[in-house]
Amino acid sequence: MDSLKPGADALFLLLGAIMVLAMHAGFAFLELGTVRKKNQVNALVKILVDFAVSTVAYFFVGYAVAYGVSFYSGAGTLAANNGVELVRFFFLLTFAAAIPAIVSGGIAERARFGPQLMATAVIVGGVYPLFEGMVWGQRLGFQAWLQGWTGAAFHDFAGSVVVHAVGGWIGLAAVLLLGPRANRYRKDGAISAHPPSSIPFLALGAWILAVGWFGFNVMSAQSLDKLSGLVAVNSLMAMVGGTLVAVALGRNDPGFAYNGPLAGLVAVCAGSDVMHPLGALVVGGVAGAIFVVMFTLTQNRWRIDDVLGVWPLHGLCGAWGGLACGVFGQPALGGLGGVSLGAQLVGTLAGVAWALVAGAAVYGVLRVGVGLRLSPEQEFDGADLSLHRIGATPEREANW
Repeated sequence: MDSLKPGADALFLLLGAIMVLAMHAGFAFLELGTVRKKNQVNALVKILVDFAVSTVAYFFVGYAVAYGVSFYSGAGTLAANNGVELVRFFFLLTFAAAIPAIVSGGIAERARFGPQLMATAVIVGGVYPLFEGMVWGQRLGFQAWLQGWTGAAFHDFAGSVVVHAVGGWIGLAAVLLLGPRANRYRKDGAISAHPPSSIPFLALGAWILAVGWFGFNVMSAQSLDKLSGLVAVNSLMAMVGGTLVAVALGRNDPGFAYNGPLAGLVAVCAGSDVMHPLGALVVGGVAGAIFVVMFTLTQNRWRIDDVLGVWPLHGLCGAWGGLACGVFGQPALGGLGGVSLGAQLVGTLAGVAWALVAGAAVYGVLRVGVGLRLSPEQEFDGADLSLHRIGATPEREANW
């Protein structure tokens, strides 16, 4: 039976990688349904090309930074043990590529295509893997230090902080440096409404993400013998809790209704393997409330033009998930234990601080060096016209 284990693990990871890869279609359709119609093509192309750039950056640089493993060897060596290491790379790549997909939703409708691809290469090749390696790769002694100080390592089973909070706080830095969309906040104090262009596409994106999330969470075990039904049911309960609270607080608004389950799923990633399902329900419900309240505040009171609400959804709900693991993972609340609120607080703050500083550095340099924003004409007509004029003749262009 032991001889079958590498093949079983490779298949297990491959199925997880495919499910999380499908989530990138969810990111695309969620953004497509939220932005204005003139920017739909930009949203579709951007997510696909971001993934391609992420693959190259993570293969050649990022995976080695995070885990000390490179692929500069013969195919025979790479194929050893049924290629488990290669499939593990594929699986973790889909996580890494989620960072630019998250950021994309925040800076939608006014960011230049080329500079965003440059940011993607730097973030996936260096910024994200540094923190990923600290938490999941035992790099730089971070986890050993936390273990000695608090009695427990920082626990982030499927990336509430490592993936989502990091992506959300990088996104906040990018949004602030980019500024709001043209005429979004008018000089007379009024706010121009930019309603979603397609609720069906928005809903489709959310459903694809929610289904793929069970691969994101469950397959984070990374081997078949560590598979846990607890992770699956906790993910389900958090999804449901986020949905119900978001619908109630959002007064049945479909945008809130379909982001509520995502908020719950973001928050449960960290502790999905140690919480009781009732704890996961509460964690998801709190995340749904965080999203509705903070999205409304950022858009209307603080006038931060975060188009898809990636900072409330991923940045804040991800940070909440990191902390909630230290609370609802305790045996006193039905959890399995082995977690420390102190370690969760330090780990979460470290992820947030690193993401905010690194995001400001990457996008700040790009803003000064090459510029981040579209020209006023491009922004008015549709984000990055070059993306939907490729191969166009005058006759065909008239039909866009």
